[in-house]
Amino acid sequence: MAKFKIAWLPGDGIGVDVMEATKIVLDRIGLDAEYIHGDIGWEFWRAEGDAFPARTIELLKNVDAAMFGAITSMPQKAAEAELVDSLKGKGLQYRSPVVRMRQLFDLYICLRPCKAYPGNPLNYKEGLNLVIFRENTEDMYAGVEFSPVPPELAATLGKLSKAFAPFGALPLDEYAVSCKINTKKSSERIARAAFDFAQKFGRKKVTVVHKANVVRATDNLFLETVREVAKGYPEFQLDEANVDALTMWLLKNPFNYDVLVAPNLYGDIISDLCAQMVGGLGFGCSGNIGDKLAVFEPTHGSAPKYAGLYKVNPIATILAAKMMLDWLGETEKGTRLEQAVAAVIAEGKVRTYDMGGNAKTLEMAEAIAAKL
Repeated sequence: MAKFKIAWLPGDGIGVDVMEATKIVLDRIGLDAEYIHGDIGWEFWRAEGDAFPARTIELLKNVDAAMFGAITSMPQKAAEAELVDSLKGKGLQYRSPVVRMRQLFDLYICLRPCKAYPGNPLNYKEGLNLVIFRENTEDMYAGVEFSPVPPELAATLGKLSKAFAPFGALPLDEYAVSCKINTKKSSERIARAAFDFAQKFGRKKVTVVHKANVVRATDNLFLETVREVAKGYPEFQLDEANVDALTMWLLKNPFNYDVLVAPNLYGDIISDLCAQMVGGLGFGCSGNIGDKLAVFEPTHGSAPKYAGLYKVNPIATILAAKMMLDWLGETEKGTRLEQAVAAVIAEGKVRTYDMGGNAKTLEMAEAIAAKL
């Protein structure tokens, strides 16, 4: 019997390609695991009206971890747009299966390391090594949205807020409402995860990202909660940064930052910015981590036009596999895998198109596997 059970969720588009590449590397490193295929993504929504089928949910209840490729979240062709409209008419609304997964399994930490590997021609600056802790279950991604707006909601908002008056005068089908929900519990645990990481790995500073001067209720709750948690870690400096200003300062003085902790939406935005500074989405890996399950993925999308061409860079997914190895306690294998990735990047002989080369997806995987 294998030591680990791993759910294998390729998803759509290039998710299939980069997962195939990652399997080459995991096989070479000798992880004692059983890989169990799971259905997820756009194609299953088209066929079944469910992008996250019950059978996949059951699978995730019985594994040690999961590797996930990518999904398509919007129709790519007019015919698919018509399908979306027809399914809406039957009461089937497409919702991101990744967001559902995070909420259903309480994968409250989105951990996104952004590290500049020496020799990468796409590095913004050599030596960057930022880590983002993004709250992963609520905020603007809570999924509480209305379009058109129900009359009872409009009436309630009209009673509760004078600021709602200009919107309340509009017809109900001419505006939409998305609820930003932040809780003290979730704010506290993502803050604690960020400080624990900083403590464990000898980081210098934690920066909390917010917009509390404008989004006063929810962002102030997040900010005040992080401040309270910080009191339990007096050895660390806590910085505070408005998300809009932070995007500027990250580019101007990136070495002023170390560990960043943010609500869901802001964390999503700044992690893509930081990923670009270390090579782009071909190097952006992510862990969706809870107390009992973790799902690891690249941060890029499904790029349908490249599907099956084996053109894209698989390093993001391979680095996500390194994160999975660490989660499973296979840290020696995780270290070796990262060293192999770093060696191929530094050598510069094998580069995919985004890095200025012409190597195919599986050629990059094979080059990394050869270093193990």
